[in-house]
Parts: sequence; structure tokens; C-alpha cells
Amino acid sequence: MNREQAGARADWLRNEINRHNYFYYVLDAPEISDAEYDQLFRELQALEADFPELCVPDSPTQRVGAAPLAEFATVQRELPMLSLANAMSDGEARDFDGRVRKALDCDTPVEYVGEPKMDGLAVELVYRDGVFQLGSTRGDGVSGEDITQNLRTITSIPLKLRTGEAPVPVLLEARGEVYIGRAEFQALNEQRRAAGEPEFANPRNAAAGSLRQLDPAVTARRPLNIYFYGMGRSEGAAVTTHWEALQLLKRLGLRVNPRSQLCVGIDGITAYHRQLGEARNALEYEIDGAVFKVNDLQLQQQLGTTSRSPRWAVAYKFPPRQSITRINDIIVQVGRTGVLTPVAVLEPVEVSGVTVSRATLHNEDELRRKDVRIGDYVTVQRAGDVIPEVLAPVLERRTGHERVFEFPTHCPVCASLVERPADEAAYRCPNFSCLAQIRERIYHYGSKNAMDIDGLGEKLVAQLVDASLVRDIAGLYRLDIAALSALDRMGGKSSQNLLDHIEASKRRPLARLLFGLGIRRVGEHVAGLLALHFQALDRLMAAGSDELLEIAGIGPDVSASVVAFFNDPNNRQGIADLLAAGVSPVPSEARTAAGPLEGKTFVFTGSLQGMSRAAAQALVVRHGGKTAGSVSSSTTYVVAGEDAGSKLAQARKRGIPVLTEAEFLAMLPEG
Repeated sequence: MNREQAGARADWLRNEINRHNYFYYVLDAPEISDAEYDQLFRELQALEADFPELCVPDSPTQRVGAAPLAEFATVQRELPMLSLANAMSDGEARDFDGRVRKALDCDTPVEYVGEPKMDGLAVELVYRDGVFQLGSTRGDGVSGEDITQNLRTITSIPLKLRTGEAPVPVLLEARGEVYIGRAEFQALNEQRRAAGEPEFANPRNAAAGSLRQLDPAVTARRPLNIYFYGMGRSEGAAVTTHWEALQLLKRLGLRVNPRSQLCVGIDGITAYHRQLGEARNALEYEIDGAVFKVNDLQLQQQLGTTSRSPRWAVAYKFPPRQSITRINDIIVQVGRTGVLTPVAVLEPVEVSGVTVSRATLHNEDELRRKDVRIGDYVTVQRAGDVIPEVLAPVLERRTGHERVFEFPTHCPVCASLVERPADEAAYRCPNFSCLAQIRERIYHYGSKNAMDIDGLGEKLVAQLVDASLVRDIAGLYRLDIAALSALDRMGGKSSQNLLDHIEASKRRPLARLLFGLGIRRVGEHVAGLLALHFQALDRLMAAGSDELLEIAGIGPDVSASVVAFFNDPNNRQGIADLLAAGVSPVPSEARTAAGPLEGKTFVFTGSLQGMSRAAAQALVVRHGGKTAGSVSSSTTYVVAGEDAGSKLAQARKRGIPVLTEAEFLAMLPEG
């Protein structure tokens, strides 16, 4: 076979293999046997081996070929992947439908699309001219991790979109949920048991952990699958409804859940939710509810979004699955902020496919309200199908031998007298040097969503603190291989790997550092807002309440907590130690030096048409400006979208210039 013949045959094989992948994964209607498919695949592999110049990046044979990464790069997206608001009952679903119809001034039933809410990991895949170019995790919505090479290993993801049945968009951001099926999850855990490896807690953790492997070859060995549920940005995709978008994705070769369907009005929502709940246990994958989206894309645009979630969609969760077991003991755990939490030690019981041996009792007030006692049989549920909690005692099974738990007056770890602020339900240990708090602070600092220090698990942190090797988070950067190697299960190689990960953490984004510091009321979302606004740690530390309150999404409680944290001498010394150790956070968004918006403060109001508010705020910061959440004397411009509210009236009253979205964009170099 000459070069020309080999090229023609390779093209035919690639198209044929992709066609069979489409029939197998998307249509669930294979035309050939596995053996026949394998024969085609091996022939293509042989041709590409004989003629290496024929091997193209989107060939089905090129799913695993990248070397292991040192760490994941960050992907910034212009159209955020927002989280969904939840509904937990028919009443809350009815409230959602009512809000939609009121906002649309609509007296007739609204058409929705209902879809199973997959219990997996949300991702975005970018196709340009039909070829898979970039894949990322949802992350905080605006930025995620670049997991392109890992997504390429998932055989149900086409590396090239299917042509013929629909024009291939020039740009397509396809969004989906990566998951592991129930049977595959059981088989995976059996393999890990046989190999002496720790088992995964549930399919979602297994999927998330598999996608975040630095070595794509490891990901390729995991039984990952995907369903696509929507689109981000697109160019050349002529659709007017979400349902049309799903059908387009399917025609392009992307898997869409066949249980998705059109639903009319609140009656359609409740009927679909009930039908899906009845089928839940028979499904080959885990779901924790149903998602409902307004079908008409123009109506979606009209409804707009909040900073966290679209107003046109809701996740209607299923009631948590429950089991009954016995409380053998109640203990108290001390968290990183000093909060004392009572925890029930249970007879191990399976809840929603996960073995549960401990469950939170929240605080003393909840403990007393529920009248939960040591020795009680109790109903246990996984709140949101995730966190185990004790729901109530089974009173008819009481024998009289149960014991009332007495909440401790002193910290069970450091023996300090506990305090309970008048406006709180929780007791706190006031001792900043309490070993339990130190352990939790260090573990939180190194967690995946904070500074992402791989290998710094709870057991290792406990060893480090108990051996007095680390007494604060800055102490991590003073560790050496000799001290680490002396610890249990820490050889030379694992010690060096940990030191390398600790060193790499010195240059994490500012938002991750702020989250890792464990500031009260500052979660990932708020940390991102603070990092976006201030860009530098010293600027945030010097900020007062008034400046913090100008940031959209920052309220009085968060503002007070942030100011109190940075005014605390212990915290300021801890940050100074971190900086002295070489920690140098990267600004979350590159700010253009002396950019066109330098010295200008923008306030956004109403719904923008071409981008989300978060994306617009990011553009302001990128070009040297600042954003605020309210109109004040320092406001330079107010950008008004559709349905602008009181901020527009305030701007006009104060004589502050008001810009349209187009006028705002015209101020930027990219137009």
C-alpha cells in the first residue's frame, strides 16, 4: 500500500470508527460487534504506525498521548458556568414557576425542558471548526482547571464533531456532566480492594478524582462517561430554544440524556419530577434530582441571572434517602474557627449507596430540639445526598437505657473554657493555639479548592502537628525532607513529592489564598470577588468596611468578618510569615497597567445581552478599572442593561453618566 492509498484508507477508517462511536454512545444502537470495532481500530493503529505523518490529533487512536502534567493550568471563560438555585418541594418548584411567569408578565403556562440532574462533575468542552480544542472543570464558574488531556481519554467524547446532519459551528462551548455508572463504580472499587488501594466513597468522588489526575494514562483506566446538557458560547449554531440546542448537540455526536423531555407549566414540572423519582433506583447512574430550564432562549435572556445562578433554571432535588441505625456515642469535634460540633458515632449503615459511621448533630440547640440521646435508634439521611446528618430519634425503640449528652464546658482538646456569643448557636474554643484548630486550619489551607497541596491529607497533618513540626500554615514552608521522612508512611520519595507540591503552592491565585486563610464567612465565591476587586493582598488588608461594601455580593456581615480577620494581630503575623516564606499569590485577573479604565469605577445594573455581569466586571478589572455593587460619590459610570433597577435612578439623581452595554464595550481596546 503506497502513501496515497494509506491516506485514503486511514481517512475512511477514522470516519467509520467515529460513525460507530456515534451509534454506540449517542444513539445506543451499535451496528457492529465489539470484535469488528476492535478490528477497525487496530487497522487504523497499524496504518498510523507505518505512516506516522497520517496520524492527526483528532484521530480516535490519539486519546492518550500526553505526558503527565506538573499541575493544571487555569482556564478563564467569558460566559460563566453558574450554579443552579435549588427547590426541595412542590411548593418551592411552584414558587420558581411563579417567579418566572411574573418576571415575564405571562399568564399562560411556560414551556420548560426537564433533565435528570446527574451526580457527577460539570465540565466545558470547546470545539473550534468541529475539533476538540480545550476542556475545563466548572471551578468557580468564571475560571476552571484545564483538563483537556484527561477529557480526551473519555471514549464517549468525540474528538471531532459529526458532520452531515447539521452544520458544524465555528465555535461551540459544550457543557456536560462527567460521571461513573453504578456498575462501573462497583467494579472499580473491587479492583482497588484487590490491589490494596483505598476505595472511593461514591461515584461522584470517583469521577472527580479521576478527572483531576495529572497523568492522563491514569484517567484513561477509569470508566468515565458523559452526558451533555447545554451550550455556552457558540458561533454558527442557529437555535432558538434549549430543546433545539440539545437536538443539535446530539446530531453533532455529543451524548444527550435520552430522559430529557419538554414539560409545560408547573404541572409538567411536578409530573416529570415524580416520574424521574420513581425510575431513580433503576437507572444505571446516580441522580439527585431534576433540572428544569425555560425552553425559549430569548425568554432566558430576558430573565437574566443573579451573581450565582440563572433566574430561568432550577434544580428540583429529590428527598434525601434515609436509613435507621443506632448511636453508640456522641463526641465533640473542634473546627478551624474553634466551633464545637457534636457528632454522632453510629453503627455503620448504608445511606444512598455510601457506608456512614458518623453524622453531624449541628449544635447544642439542635441536639436538644431533636432530643437525640446516646443509645438511641435514629433516622439518618444524607443532606443534599452528601452530608450525613441525624434527622430524629425513633422514639418507639427507646428502652430507657439511653443517656442524655451533656455539652462540654471546656474544649475537649485544649481544655480552654468555651464561649457562646449571644447571637450564635455554636460554642467556640477561644484559644487560637488549640491543636485541633491548628490541624483544621492547615488541612483547609492545603485542600484542593484552596492551595491544592497534593498529599497533605488529614492523617499527615495530624502527624505534623502532633510531632510539633508545624504549628501554623507558614510552618509548612519550613519543612525539610529529613523531618518528613521520619514520619509514619513517609519515605524519601513521598516526602520530596510533598515538598514539591508545597513549593508549587507559593504561586497560587490570590482567590485560593484568601479561601485557604479560612476567613470566617469567606467561601470560594466571596474569595473570588475580593481577589477580583483588590488584586493584591496588601490592598485588601488595608481596606475598610466602606470599600468592602461597595463590592457587589459583599454584605455587612462579610465585610465585618474580613476587617476583623485582618485587624487580628495573630492573623497579620501569620500572613507576614507566609510572605516571608515566599508565598506570592498571583492576581486572579491580569490588570492592564495604566489601562484605558484606570481610575474609573463602574457599577452594573440590569441584564446585559452579550455577556454576564461577572464577565463585564472582569473586563473592567483587566483594563485597570474597579467595580462596585452600589452607586456612590466614587462611581464614574453606571452601565445599564435591560430591566435596570434603582441603581439607574440613583445615577440619574446624582448626575453620574449612564452607559449602554455597547457604549461600555466601545471604551475597551477590543471594542
